[in-house]
Amino acid sequence: MTRVVALAGGVGGAKVAFGLDRALAAMGGAAGLTVIVNTADDLELHGLHVSPDLDTVMYTLAGLADRERGWGLTAETWQALRMLERYGAETWFKLGDRDLATHVRRTARLAEGVPLSVVTAELASALGVDTTLLPMSDDRVRTRLRTEAGWLDFQDWFVRRRQVDRVTEISIEGVEASRPAPGVRKAIAAAALVVVCPSNPLVSVAPILAVPGIREALLEAPAPVVAVSPIVAGRALRGPADRMLGWLGLEVSAAGVAQLYVERYPRLLDGFAIDRQDEATAGRIEALGLRVLVADAVMDSDETRIALARAVLEWGLSLPRRA
Repeated sequence: MTRVVALAGGVGGAKVAFGLDRALAAMGGAAGLTVIVNTADDLELHGLHVSPDLDTVMYTLAGLADRERGWGLTAETWQALRMLERYGAETWFKLGDRDLATHVRRTARLAEGVPLSVVTAELASALGVDTTLLPMSDDRVRTRLRTEAGWLDFQDWFVRRRQVDRVTEISIEGVEASRPAPGVRKAIAAAALVVVCPSNPLVSVAPILAVPGIREALLEAPAPVVAVSPIVAGRALRGPADRMLGWLGLEVSAAGVAQLYVERYPRLLDGFAIDRQDEATAGRIEALGLRVLVADAVMDSDETRIALARAVLEWGLSLPRRA
């Protein structure tokens, strides 16, 4: 069994996780995939604990995600949301009827004292997901953004205010006191390859790496660690990563993201995968000490997701491990 760990958040992370799951299944090793997911985007809404990134990955792996919206469940209905609106509740964060059941069940189990990691395993199993899904931590960690409108919770900025406010600072509250969820360090130590998905490096990947013990586990692990660029031809394929990088004075390019990882997390990465449109930047990235994979990284179908994942697996598993 080929054991692979993926660090993921959001739609880009979910797509690569799906590709890895299916590619490993073809190799006879689907059960060897563990996805460690960002939970700093979680929020409490209508008395419910909502885990957007966990749910996006879970629904995608279960084959239930809405492909057009990129979030939530396919064939969703919205009756509960309409009633909440009639009652005067804020409905800027869209919870569909079936999606609501996920949050109701999660919140009830958490209220019983069951850790988020255990609840996540229960939910994933009920949806037929064989891949191991782990929150980065069972502890409460939240991303906050400093903007021209003041400090905002991530979802308040991302969904309610539609990312119109310029971000000048990012804070990951509660992370210093957090611990990796059970199974996180063990999965990393046993992995043959670790893949950092093409998720936003500032607000999806950074919170995972900020949990005390996770970055250290990655540095100590014998497995090569590779990242897939979330920026293609100077733009994020989805989400605000390109704008956030620019606002914070960082280069908005595949090479810029590679440099960000190398400078903020020395010795973490062994390789960096980029799209063919960015092939001209390969030399710059190699000059940072990273091996480079040039591949078709635009995932607009199941076939392209699996093809990218297969290319990353074959390349990543062939890389020499860090000295």
